[in-house]
Amino acid sequence: MADQEPVFLKCAWRLLPLMMLLYFFNITDRVNVGFAALTMNHDLNFSPAVYGFGAGAFFLGYALFQVPANAILERVGARRWIFLILLVWGALSASNAAVHNAAQFYTVRVLLGIVEAGFFPGMILYLTYWFTKSFSARLVALFMAAVPAANVVGAPLSSLILGLNGVGHLAGWQWLFVIEGIPTMLLAFVVLKVLPDGPRDAPWLDDEERGIIAARLASDDTSEHRSFWPALRDPRVYALGVVYFGYSIAFYGVGLWMPQIVQGMGVSNLMTGFVIAPAYLVAMIGMILWSRSSDKRGERVWHVALPALLMMTAFLVGSLVHDNLVIFLALSLVLVGSMALQGPFWVLPSTFLGGAAAAGGIALINTMGTAAGGFAGPYILGLLKQATGGYAAGMAVLAVGPLLTAGIVLILGRAARRARVIKAAA
Repeated sequence: MADQEPVFLKCAWRLLPLMMLLYFFNITDRVNVGFAALTMNHDLNFSPAVYGFGAGAFFLGYALFQVPANAILERVGARRWIFLILLVWGALSASNAAVHNAAQFYTVRVLLGIVEAGFFPGMILYLTYWFTKSFSARLVALFMAAVPAANVVGAPLSSLILGLNGVGHLAGWQWLFVIEGIPTMLLAFVVLKVLPDGPRDAPWLDDEERGIIAARLASDDTSEHRSFWPALRDPRVYALGVVYFGYSIAFYGVGLWMPQIVQGMGVSNLMTGFVIAPAYLVAMIGMILWSRSSDKRGERVWHVALPALLMMTAFLVGSLVHDNLVIFLALSLVLVGSMALQGPFWVLPSTFLGGAAAAGGIALINTMGTAAGGFAGPYILGLLKQATGGYAAGMAVLAVGPLLTAGIVLILGRAARRARVIKAAA
């Protein structure tokens, strides 16, 4: 068994750097609206509710195309499909610079969500083509380390780009969208050239290595569904969707409002990104170490539940205190917990879904989680900020999300253990 692991390490070194780079720009594109809002909201006269709805409107479009997008990837292959997604999302992202009113802002955000919908679930599905579950949590965590990395690098960068205000008769927030949209279009052509659809198409694998991967994947297959439509009728898919919704409503509620929360503490536009970056750096380290722990122990449920409970506690603390430093640290712990649970969580669907079923199930889970939660979190926080003048009420409400995550994943874990006992007894 051990002599086969170098094959998977070889695949990881070949695939993960490019996948992480793509996801880095995906997240940069998704969160740069939070930094653009530092000056865009004033320039365009957007209220907190208008910005909150527009920030979340991305996820309305995102919800519409998740399942169809993964079905297309399964049919046409990852290389061509990811190329097309990158090319169009880069162009749409740059077009945010041309927005002049709320209706245009909403429209571009919805369209951007539709185009980006296939990327993340497509990449999670793509990893199942290459790696067994014993590697999954740490590889998902490495891939998703691009989320905090995009904020560690992107947050200060976004603050600096805002300083280009007036250059070329463009506002700083307009430069932000243009500069961060162009690299994605260029990367589309890199994908078209170097990303294989699967192990059979990888020119850097020989026949023996392809055979090892195929054999290990076959022996590791515990899926109960392999067809597309039966997977969408499995209640566990919907339960995992609610689990991910609980995480997502908290993470995106904080992530898309964090720049304005920090700015409201008296931090300048330039320094806001530099203040936020360390929180994401700690989150990146935490998610990698926590996922290694999950793989080492072969345990997923508590590795999801405990970070979710940390998030809930941090929200409650942040809503009750009035000290800016404590509030910032509490919100930082929300980010740490939300990143830590990612790797273990995305192993769970592969325990009962495979093939086309995994394509549909992963997309549906991400639709319910990221799309619904990503819309609800920023919008709820915006509404409550406008109604109360502060963020305390919004943080208290968002605490319900990770509580839901922890509660349902523990119920699912208990049900799975009971099913195993009954099966063993039979």
